[in-house]
Amino acid sequence: MLTILYRGPLASCDYDCGYCPFAKRRDTPAQLRADRAALERFVSWAETRPFELSVLFTPWGEGLARSWYRDALVRLSLLPHVGRVAIQTNLSHRTSWVEAADTSRLALWTTYHPDQVPYDRFLAKSLDLTSRGVRHSVGVVGFPAHLEAARRLRADLPPATYLWVNAAEGLTYTDAEAADWTELDPLFPYSRHPHASAGAACRTGEDVISVDGEGTVRRCHFVPTVLGNLYDGSYRAALGPRPCPKPSCDCHIGYLHLRTLPLYDVFAGGLLERIPHLLA
Repeated sequence: MLTILYRGPLASCDYDCGYCPFAKRRDTPAQLRADRAALERFVSWAETRPFELSVLFTPWGEGLARSWYRDALVRLSLLPHVGRVAIQTNLSHRTSWVEAADTSRLALWTTYHPDQVPYDRFLAKSLDLTSRGVRHSVGVVGFPAHLEAARRLRADLPPATYLWVNAAEGLTYTDAEAADWTELDPLFPYSRHPHASAGAACRTGEDVISVDGEGTVRRCHFVPTVLGNLYDGSYRAALGPRPCPKPSCDCHIGYLHLRTLPLYDVFAGGLLERIPHLLA
């Protein structure tokens, strides 16, 4: 199975998180049309593949606020050769659209931003997804100011809903602070420190690839070397095992694929939506 991390040109978001360069950014109508056309091209390509696929959408902006991302998730979920289709989302939009999808293949990777959305609103949407049988994880960024909100969320979510915690970029955690977050997410230690990756074996570029709106294929979002293009098939000849060229990897969608870490076993059955095996 080929796993694709798709990131089109969409860069607009309805939230205003202080650490994010895309906060409250608005794409122009022309940019939105280009993003929609690029996504339509990708979905049409996926629909005609003779091999198995899994797809994770990782937009810079908020994809589910746009109808074409919701439509893409539904269309891909209905394809028998798509094992899983998922998207990273702040869950700001309505959830009723999932009724049209095959929830055995659809999944959401959701993030709770305590300073951007009323607590009850976010919780209600997560619980609604659960009631509809939609697989999803819920997460927070580990800022000290978010700890109590995260504790409240963990207490109110069903035990089967995984709550993940991302270490905040540039923040160093004391052992006591890390212990607080690990109490909420036992897997937080994987996020606490960057992982040494230079020369390490990694699945990216072999059976995991990154694709942009033009169809340009790279091994992952963090290595700029081009392997070819999705639509002319030139990427296929470049697929194969290769060591990581970066000194370290500090993002979950990157280090998840390192063969030096056990995360394919930890997240077996829930790799794209970030759900551990025991809950998947």
